[in-house]
Amino acid sequence: MTAIESAWPDHPEYRIEVIPCCHTGQVWLGDVLLAESDRCVVVTETDHEDRLYFPEFAVQWELFEPSEYTTVCPFKGRASYWNLTGTDPAVENVVWTYRTPLAKVAAIAGHVSFYQDSLRVLVVERWADHSTVPATFPLWGDSAELLRLIDVVPDGAGQFIGPAHGPTRRNVVEGGQLLAESVVAVAKTFPGQRVTSASMIFAKAVAFDAPVEVSVETLRQGRTFSSAQVRISQHGSLRSAGIVLADAGADDVMRDVEPMPNLPGPDAAVPFAGFGMTGREIRIIDAAYDPDPDRLGPPVVHAWVRFRDDPAEPYLRAALLAQSTTHWTIAAAMRPHRGLGEARAHITLSTGIMKADIAFHDEADVTDWLLYTNHAFWSGNGLAQGDGRVFAQDGRLVASYTIQAMVRDFPVDPSSLGRDSRTAM
Repeated sequence: MTAIESAWPDHPEYRIEVIPCCHTGQVWLGDVLLAESDRCVVVTETDHEDRLYFPEFAVQWELFEPSEYTTVCPFKGRASYWNLTGTDPAVENVVWTYRTPLAKVAAIAGHVSFYQDSLRVLVVERWADHSTVPATFPLWGDSAELLRLIDVVPDGAGQFIGPAHGPTRRNVVEGGQLLAESVVAVAKTFPGQRVTSASMIFAKAVAFDAPVEVSVETLRQGRTFSSAQVRISQHGSLRSAGIVLADAGADDVMRDVEPMPNLPGPDAAVPFAGFGMTGREIRIIDAAYDPDPDRLGPPVVHAWVRFRDDPAEPYLRAALLAQSTTHWTIAAAMRPHRGLGEARAHITLSTGIMKADIAFHDEADVTDWLLYTNHAFWSGNGLAQGDGRVFAQDGRLVASYTIQAMVRDFPVDPSSLGRDSRTAM
């Protein structure tokens, strides 16, 4: 076997980091657990997705057979592979190891990794209340990072900066994050008043890997009510704009509240790991958020959501609540239509949130379960329209919202524009 010529001397700028994973790693094919360990390492490599490596002893090797296939990486060494043969379907060359890795990555010796597009790779976080919360790997990040992004930083009169994040697999910021940033910016502009509603349009995609500039123009600042126009830009180009209202508050003259629907509670809902975020737990009623384009159902997605940590400031709680509102409408709209599903989003279908409106009715504890009810009540002409409610577990209606989304065929193949599912809308 020929020796491997290391590329490290010619590329000293190249980076591979091997970091202990602080959560339990798991690999699944359907309902079959293939590997599990709390001694995994995360390998972060230049121009590559993060990989989760498992100790060899953590693998159910009776389900695998050695493959004759090998590959060579000039930064890591020669990889040997195994086929997954003890399941239906079988999967070829799905797990690999570097038996004698190059010296720069010696820490991966005795570890194996799995192809994430063929199998389901998870990390399982253990919370202080003894909950075990799964998240899809590679991770987007932690809820603390989400909070850092939406907690925009003052940068002069009426100006704020939203920090950059990355690298991340899909370099497109969801509209819910921009909605949350607008809530925070206006709350900081009118201290002592509570943001009661926000209406934002999303005119152009925002990238994670660069900061955004948030401009707040006060329309009126009063002792009772205040209003502001918010404009969010990136690289000098307008990306989002809208109107946000704030209120000093008052005692009830009357109170009438839509009752919480009679739906299964979080214990009866299905854990959802798909957004790749630790620090947030999502459970979907009837597993309705399903990427399978052939699974049909009514145009509704109901989700229980809670966060691990309390951000303390009421406006940050409201912002976290708002950020989750834009996850569901497109999936709900697709459910009645065979051949459509979230698995096609950004690949064969151009999808995205175009407009979001939210009203905050009551204070919310984001560390307790919140029920998001979502109904996509219209779709056509390349658009989908939905509305939703957010209920606290005690039955209080804490927020309501409406979403307009885009769902249409790509006018041209994204690859012809140099785009793929990581960057295409």
